[in-house]
Amino acid sequence: MSIEELQRGAVTVVDLASHFHGLKLRASEFIDAFEASERGYFTPDEDEQTRHLLVSYGQARNALFELVTSFHSTERFAEEWRPLALLTAYSGALVLVDAARFLREMFHDRPVVRSKLNEPDRVFGIPAGTYDLVQKSLTSPVHAWHLYHAFMYVSENRDMLAEMAETNAQRHLLEIVNQLESRLDVTVDRFVLVRARVRSTSLNQRFGTGLLARALYGLQKCVSRLIADCYLKVGHQPGLPSTIEAEIEQQMRPGDVVIVRKEHAFTNYFLPGYWPHAALYLGSLSELQDLKLNETSLQPHWTQLESLDSSRQTRVLESMKDGVRFRSLSNPFRSDAIAVIRPRLDREQVSTAIARGCQHANKPYDFDFDFTTADKLVCTEVVYRAFDQIGDINFALTKRAGRLTLSAEDLLQMAVDGNGFDPLAVYCPALSSELQSAEAGTEFLRRTIGRKSVS
Repeated sequence: MSIEELQRGAVTVVDLASHFHGLKLRASEFIDAFEASERGYFTPDEDEQTRHLLVSYGQARNALFELVTSFHSTERFAEEWRPLALLTAYSGALVLVDAARFLREMFHDRPVVRSKLNEPDRVFGIPAGTYDLVQKSLTSPVHAWHLYHAFMYVSENRDMLAEMAETNAQRHLLEIVNQLESRLDVTVDRFVLVRARVRSTSLNQRFGTGLLARALYGLQKCVSRLIADCYLKVGHQPGLPSTIEAEIEQQMRPGDVVIVRKEHAFTNYFLPGYWPHAALYLGSLSELQDLKLNETSLQPHWTQLESLDSSRQTRVLESMKDGVRFRSLSNPFRSDAIAVIRPRLDREQVSTAIARGCQHANKPYDFDFDFTTADKLVCTEVVYRAFDQIGDINFALTKRAGRLTLSAEDLLQMAVDGNGFDPLAVYCPALSSELQSAEAGTEFLRRTIGRKSVS
C-alpha cells in the first residue's frame, strides 16, 4: 500500500463522516415530521424517503466496511506507515459504530419506523431485518473487544499520530476520533477488559507483544465478523481470466463504457440489479494523444495519467468510494463479470464527451445519489454527465427510492434497445466461460438485467 492510498483512505473516511452527519440531520427532521402527523403509518412519499435514507446509509456503511477491511494485514504497510493505517481504519470503524448507535437512539423505541427499516427490498438487494442486523453488530461485546486494542493504541499515541498526520484529511481523522470515541464505551465495559486479558496470550503468540499489531488485527477481526453477518465471502479475489482481458482490451476504444460485477462484494448490496458499477474508458495514452486531449482537457492531468500503471497504458475515469479518479483499466478488470457498450458517436463527439467527463475528475463520491447536482458523482453519473445530449444520446433518469437515478443496468438496457449505445462484449461466467459479442452478448444481457443473481 502506498502513502497515496493511505491519504485517499483518510479523505474517504472524512467524506463519509460528513455524509453520515447529514443523514442524521435529515433523519431527525423526517422523524419529527412523521410523528407530528400522528398517523402511525407511512404515506407513499414517506416510504420513499425512508427507503432513500436506508439505501444511502447502506452504501456508505458498505464503503466503510470495504475501506477498513482493505487494511487486512500488517505486512501490507511499510512499518513507518502502520500508525496512520491504524488511525484511518479505526476512525472509519468509529463512524460505523456512531451511525449504528444513532439508528438505535432514533428508531428503536419507534416500532412503526423500526418495522419499516426491517422491510426487504428486492430491487436494491436489501435483506429483511437490516435494522436488526445493524443492532446486532453494535451490541455484540465481541466486536467491542476487537476494537479495544485500537482504542488503547490511539489513546497512548495521540501526540505521535498528530505529528505524523501530514494532510488535512489525516488531521481530520484525529478530530473524528475525539468526537466519536466515547461511542465505543469500551473503557467501562468489564467484559471487554476481561476478554482482552483472556485472549492476550494467543494474540501475543500470533502477532507479538506490540499494541499496534494487535490493534490492526483487532480491527480486521471486528469488521470481518460484520462482513460474515452480511453473508459475504471473505477472501474472494475477483478477476477476469487473462485471455478474456486481452480479448476485451483489444476490441475497446475511447468512449466505451465498462460495466462490471464482483461476486460477494459490498457493491452488490443497496444497488439495483445484477450489474452495479460503471466506468468511462478513456483509451491508451497514445489514443488520447491522437484525440489531442493531452493538449486540452487532460493536459493538467497528463503526468498523473502517465504514472498510474506502467504495466498497462489504458485508462478509465471511475467514481468509487474515494471519489472520481483516473485509474488504470486494471481496476475495473478486477471483476468477475464484465460488459462493454459503445456509444453511437463519431470520433469528434467521443472526444467532446471524454473532455466533459474529465471535468469532474477528483470530485468526491456521492453517497446520496443526487443527479441534480454535480459537486459529487456516483459511477454512472460520470457517464451521464459525459454523454447526455451529445449526438442522439439522451438519458431518461428513473426515480428510485425517492431520487432520479441512472443505474448501470439502465445503461445496458439502452444498449440492448439500440438506444444510443451498442453491446460490444459480455463476459458472464455464471452463464458461459466464453466472451460473447454482438447478438449473443445482447441475449446474455437480457438474461441478467433486472436480477440480483443469475445461473
